[in-house]
Amino acid sequence: MEQAVWLTFLVGVLAATLRVATPLVWASIGEVYTERSGVLNLGIEGIMFLGAFVGFAAAAKASQAGLPGYLWIGLGAAVLAGVIMALLMGLLSVTLGVNQHVSGLGITLLSIALSMFGFRLVFGESKVLPSIEPFGQIAIFGNIPILGPVLNQYLLTYVAFLVLVPLAWWMLYRSSFGLSLRAVGENPEAADAAGVNVYRIRYLALIIGGAFMAIGGAFLSLAQLGAFSPGIIAGRGWVSIALVIFARWDPVRAMWGALLFGAVSALQLRLQTLGFQLPYEAFLALPYLITIFALAIAGRNAPYPGAYLKPYRRE
Repeated sequence: MEQAVWLTFLVGVLAATLRVATPLVWASIGEVYTERSGVLNLGIEGIMFLGAFVGFAAAAKASQAGLPGYLWIGLGAAVLAGVIMALLMGLLSVTLGVNQHVSGLGITLLSIALSMFGFRLVFGESKVLPSIEPFGQIAIFGNIPILGPVLNQYLLTYVAFLVLVPLAWWMLYRSSFGLSLRAVGENPEAADAAGVNVYRIRYLALIIGGAFMAIGGAFLSLAQLGAFSPGIIAGRGWVSIALVIFARWDPVRAMWGALLFGAVSALQLRLQTLGFQLPYEAFLALPYLITIFALAIAGRNAPYPGAYLKPYRRE
């Protein structure tokens, strides 16, 4: 009996780990693309927040209008919002050469403010948060013991782990675009001399990153929760930046970092249900403390891209 209880506990932790890690995988891979080009996008928290809101609002309105595929409409709207904010970040940091810390934080503040204003504008001041029917989980393994409960996940989870991560690795290390991207991030002057358009590559990296960040945020409102709330992102954007440094700008290592954070998050939720006599704030802080600890170890002497945080001006 006790063995069955612990097996159920373990299965629940593993299943929740994949769900919690999904938005972090999307966001951190997006940030890997951006930072590999030499641009630090601190707007990631705000872009995820905006993606969650725009995706939910578009899906809710499409659902009310009776449109089929309203969730996909919401996801597309979230991607568009992320791309727009990425272009604004590009205008500030790439074209105008504004300090990337300042412009990124400005994007975050602007995105959150627009989202909160838009939420009140669209849904009013109702005390009950609106909700929609979210994406369902795909029961590929049905009721097969262990495999079924663990791997019956959302489509965006499967895409993140089975498509996005391998594709990101191939794009960065095996494609001509990845070669140009890494060259721009390391030495934009040499890349420019070799005929690579530095500005275009950085804009493309920001656009790809912004789209992925927005999908990470939209996953929470369109799949995991089916609702939008002011605390929906809860610092996941900042965690994703830490994961990128932890991963040393490698998409596969970023995935493992996201799984680590997801495992600790899933574990702390279940430890609270077991009746441990600790303040719940301590459990909530545990994943972030583990992330800081892992970053402190793995981030020492990290080989930052050579042109990291440096605006490029063609002479």
